[in-house]
Amino acid sequence: MGKTLAEKIFETHLIDMPFPDTWVLKLDAVFCHEITTPIAIDDLERRGMDRVFDPARIKAVIDHVSPAKDSKTAEQGATLRRWARRQNIVDFFDIGRNGVCHALFPEKGYVRPGYALVMGDSHTCTHGAFGAFAAGVGTTDIEIAVLKGVCAFRRPGTIRLNLEGLPRPGVFPKDLILKAISVLGVGGATAKVLEFRGPAVDAMSMEGRMTLCNMAVEAGATSGVCMPDATTVDYLWPFIGPEGEKLYATKAEALADYARWRSDEDAAYDATYSIDCASVEPLATVGYKPDQVMPAAQLSGVAVDQVYIGSCTNGRIEDLRAAAAVLAGKRIAPRVRGIVSPATPAVYAQALREGIIQTFLDAGFCVTNPTCGACLGMSNGVLASGEICASTTNRNFNGRMGKGGMIHLMSPATAAATAVAGHITPAL
Repeated sequence: MGKTLAEKIFETHLIDMPFPDTWVLKLDAVFCHEITTPIAIDDLERRGMDRVFDPARIKAVIDHVSPAKDSKTAEQGATLRRWARRQNIVDFFDIGRNGVCHALFPEKGYVRPGYALVMGDSHTCTHGAFGAFAAGVGTTDIEIAVLKGVCAFRRPGTIRLNLEGLPRPGVFPKDLILKAISVLGVGGATAKVLEFRGPAVDAMSMEGRMTLCNMAVEAGATSGVCMPDATTVDYLWPFIGPEGEKLYATKAEALADYARWRSDEDAAYDATYSIDCASVEPLATVGYKPDQVMPAAQLSGVAVDQVYIGSCTNGRIEDLRAAAAVLAGKRIAPRVRGIVSPATPAVYAQALREGIIQTFLDAGFCVTNPTCGACLGMSNGVLASGEICASTTNRNFNGRMGKGGMIHLMSPATAAATAVAGHITPAL
């Protein structure tokens, strides 16, 4: 019997099994940000264990509230900043060099096929797009991870999701993952790895695959994964090739090596689902759960107060390009506040070079620095009670972007079209 990608990673990273079905894995990387990690830092200090297992394998960033908005968030940032200096963590990204963690760390080449990594953030599953096992964990797990470089898991089963065919114009990876969540339900992949396969995935960029894996957790999954292939190699080549770490002389060599992390053809799955991508329309969520989804065309009566384009789901250059293509030569509706937050400084700089930032400004958008702030209602776009936001983020929970606010999740293109129309509408 063959093995899934997740099974291969678990078996190659296993260092202990203290209880039946409790697998202690060696970690290739531990990612940290200023909201969840300071709690672990403070506890380790109190216990007299203020140290890390390997500074080179810890990556840290201030991103959730950037810059700080009040004394509390300033203290959170200061705790992470002082810790990074004490522990000689070179890959620490402070204000000005920072970006949204799940966009910044892949952009820096910190995620590779076959990796096992954790972070105190539920959307760590994003990094599975590279053929890695990446999981969001709690404070105790982060403490152990930074101290010992290990984390304990129950070995998850894998659900295979086949994205058959190719999407029509105007349909993006965000629409496909919203459709998938509506099929699986918010608990349909609980404690499982969600493996994305099929022609639509094969044709996607790494940015599109990261969008898919980012929202695997909204179906309850521990991690989302895609098979490493030539697209993966192309994305990582500046880091792994002759001009980078010199791990491989040719892309063919890298591709052959990464193939060992692909699921075997005869691997066993807990369940298999298929979606015909050609039948998927531009979608948007309704209600307060990400599996409550409707075609955006059927929501034309829903007026919006704010449109937000950004986040670890849809703040990359590909996302900004899609939105800008819709906005070119247009102005957003007078009643709408438009906010765009490029996910990283590199994305911001690229958007400047391509004229995308000017397109947003001409359309009437406010362009902010890279930050997670609006996504979780902390800064840079908090909603007032009763306000409605069309958002490219990943959660539409009640109060997520502000107490009493309503969020409709959608693709960047649909969000841009919605900003122009003043009500939800697909970009077709």
